[in-house]
Amino acid sequence: MRKTKHIAMFSGGAASAYVAYLMVQTHGLENCLLFFTDTLWEHPDNYRFMYDIADYIGIEFKHVMDTRTPETVFTETRFLGNSRLAKCSSELKVRQTVLFIEELRDEGYEPILYFGIGPHEKHRQENLTEFYAHQPLEPVETRFPLIDSNLKDKNLKEVIENEWKIRLPKMYYLGFSHANCGGRCVRGGLNHYEHLYKTWPEVYTQQEEMENRLREMLGDVTILKRDGSPLTLKQYREELEAGICKKNMNPEDDDTVPCVCIFN
Repeated sequence: MRKTKHIAMFSGGAASAYVAYLMVQTHGLENCLLFFTDTLWEHPDNYRFMYDIADYIGIEFKHVMDTRTPETVFTETRFLGNSRLAKCSSELKVRQTVLFIEELRDEGYEPILYFGIGPHEKHRQENLTEFYAHQPLEPVETRFPLIDSNLKDKNLKEVIENEWKIRLPKMYYLGFSHANCGGRCVRGGLNHYEHLYKTWPEVYTQQEEMENRLREMLGDVTILKRDGSPLTLKQYREELEAGICKKNMNPEDDDTVPCVCIFN
């Protein structure tokens, strides 16, 4: 019979950090692990935050990576990630997680995965549970402590900053809704990329250059869409620079669509 191992899926954000804390309080350090899958696009301050959290809790921190970046995945799969489908998630996040699940099972452990989904994201709980029921060789149990305890994101951040005395990742202070991929998340919508351009124009330029390289290879592919039509980052930047950004009619194009990265 396998021994249970409780795994906090760590994104480098506040919610998953607090989930790790709750998990340890319930099940003990010796039975728990912090797990992070690195895309190699992360903001440097994310690593500082993650190791600060691991040190504060005292938990073992498993940091893994595929060694490819999202752009490498887009090039190899000949598909530029966008708000509707991002193979960087499946290759760099999900695949590494499934490999680790099976590695634990080979060592005699049965993992239970804990996710930092809050009460406002409860509609995603069922999708995520179903997702991990089919990805590994055997279904994996998933748990959502923030939903069960009805804890809100704002409260978690206050606890981490004011009680734990740990500074949150820099991206939060810059107004980003999550800290994944250093602002370069291809699942970000128009609002996300407008904020990225105004906050980190040099990072926006990196995404624009990447998109141009993929367009040279694949044709008329884009990260963004507006009213269902392709919108290049170059076009969008020029609109923002000119102050004539057109009103978007499809609210879905304005939202950052959480991918598996955010669930980690």
